[in-house]
Amino acid sequence: MLQKSPVPPPVSDLAIPHAEGVSNDEFRAAMSRLAAGVVLVTAHDPDEGPRGEDVGMTATAFMSVSLDPPLVLVSLRNGSRMDDLLAEVPVWAVSILSEGQRQVAGRFAMKNRVSDRLLFADLPYTRGEESGAPLLGGALSVLECRTESRVVAGDHTLVVGRVLTVGLPSADGSGPLTYFQGKYRHLS
Repeated sequence: MLQKSPVPPPVSDLAIPHAEGVSNDEFRAAMSRLAAGVVLVTAHDPDEGPRGEDVGMTATAFMSVSLDPPLVLVSLRNGSRMDDLLAEVPVWAVSILSEGQRQVAGRFAMKNRVSDRLLFADLPYTRGEESGAPLLGGALSVLECRTESRVVAGDHTLVVGRVLTVGLPSADGSGPLTYFQGKYRHLS
């Protein structure tokens, strides 16, 4: 006797979880419970206009990878302006934000912006000697990096960078800016 397989409902009728059974919303909710430091990733785009343009992006998926050699990793959304730029420009910078830089983080987290030029207009920064990228004043520390490797991982690209320079501004007692459950926070 021939057995019929049940006909699955049309795809549009389901909130489809991934093959492993976890939906995007469930995964997002679970990961929002992991506190993360907040950084500003910057690079200089020499092809944008006569003097180029500085580009910045807030990131919470940033980590130390290795001490010898000194390596860090940042996760970039595929097709984002920073992902496209770092595919072309091998040097970039990271400013580890202090709790007083919440507005900076929010400013560079905006999506679908046309230009970053105005975002840097009133911010104190110096230009990195190795990368030419902005190093934000008031940051807890700043790093200049050269891309060692890029790994596509789902809808993001993991960029591993060799740390070329480190700046440790004098400590003013500020703690790190953190991100937890969808909000910027400070440690208390």
